[in-house]
Amino acid sequence: MRFRTGTAGRTLLAAVVLLTAVAGPGGQRGGGTTGSDGRGPLTVVTGRDLTGYLRDVLAGWNRTHPGEEARLVELPEAADEVHAQMRESLRAGSDRFDVLNIDVAWTAEFAGRGWIAPIDPSGLPLDRLLPSVADTATHRGRLHAVPYVTNTGLLFYRKDLLDRAGERPPRTWDELAGLAERLSRRYGMDGYAGQFLPYEGLTVNVTEAIQSAGGALVGADGRRVTVDSPQALAGLSFLSRGIRDGWIPEEALRYKEEDSRLAFQSGKLLFLRNWPYVHALASAPGSPIAGRFAAVPLPGPEGPGTGVLGGSNLAVNSRTEHPRSAADLLAYLLSEDVQRRVLTAGGLPPVRASLYADPDLVRRFPYLPALAQSVRTARVRTKSARYEQVSLAVAAVTHGALAGRVAPAAALARLQRELESVVTGR
Repeated sequence: MRFRTGTAGRTLLAAVVLLTAVAGPGGQRGGGTTGSDGRGPLTVVTGRDLTGYLRDVLAGWNRTHPGEEARLVELPEAADEVHAQMRESLRAGSDRFDVLNIDVAWTAEFAGRGWIAPIDPSGLPLDRLLPSVADTATHRGRLHAVPYVTNTGLLFYRKDLLDRAGERPPRTWDELAGLAERLSRRYGMDGYAGQFLPYEGLTVNVTEAIQSAGGALVGADGRRVTVDSPQALAGLSFLSRGIRDGWIPEEALRYKEEDSRLAFQSGKLLFLRNWPYVHALASAPGSPIAGRFAAVPLPGPEGPGTGVLGGSNLAVNSRTEHPRSAADLLAYLLSEDVQRRVLTAGGLPPVRASLYADPDLVRRFPYLPALAQSVRTARVRTKSARYEQVSLAVAAVTHGALAGRVAPAAALARLQRELESVVTGR
């Protein structure tokens, strides 16, 4: 894709002001860039680019920015591994990575530790973004990243099989459980799966179930732990019963995103909770289920559930030697042309609201209305500088409940104690 002048070009000119408050250790701008013009080549780090679109996007930047080329570094697929490698580099004070494509849940941690630079919002079209996404990029009321991709879980289902059985897609947990149990037996396949390996994916799945039932891990202040509640018990029990009763296969206890996507795409699975990127891959030529599946909002106890607001933000290393080039790159990646390509080439949900009402895009990506509905009601994950520890505790403790090693009530009582220790720093 070739970067166009005009509106996008004016956005780039305005982006010079984006990084007016890059505060590295010792107060030096850009980690020691005093005396330079703040321009030069950049290294962009991201988790594995599953659809391969990002290299082409950066190639468009590179063609028009000689001397400021952006080189892409891909880390592993699993969010935990990506976080660990980024964290290790930033904690060491390295300027190896200039621009970081980070999970929205890491913004508070990275900003709280001074690893990423504050950003002046005046140069950004925040009023053109989906209303909920800007909050994922803030820490203590200040913007520390640029929303790039949004996300929330959807329920993918085999439309051909539900149509054949004369059934509609489920809106409630009871409907999901009943259909997964009955139709999986009828068609000789597994019923439902999400991401239940003990890692960040399980934390998200459990959080979705808990907040769909009206509960929360931690209160809005980020300090009061509320996970040992009747609502949380209802959410965790729903998942654990699914495995106990068999409509969630035990194999799902080892699933990450790609494991579950491959199970669904190969025809082994009737229902799948996963991110919208699944649509592009499952619709590709050669996919056994291309044209045979659809997506709806996640179900909840009495109707549509409450998802976790996922996606990624673009942040700038506080120690980058090229903050002005980084600012321009962020503006380019937020431009409407690139945001459209995020969806059309990457299969990832953009943050620009207008794209969700684009008739051509809705025809190509029929899940967009369901996704827009889900994003509106989704919630940001716990904002904490210790989110990594929060996630590890949730995944470790709740996996035991799903695997049947501990009762859900006992798991939540233990999780309450562990999270209280985490959020208080004990």
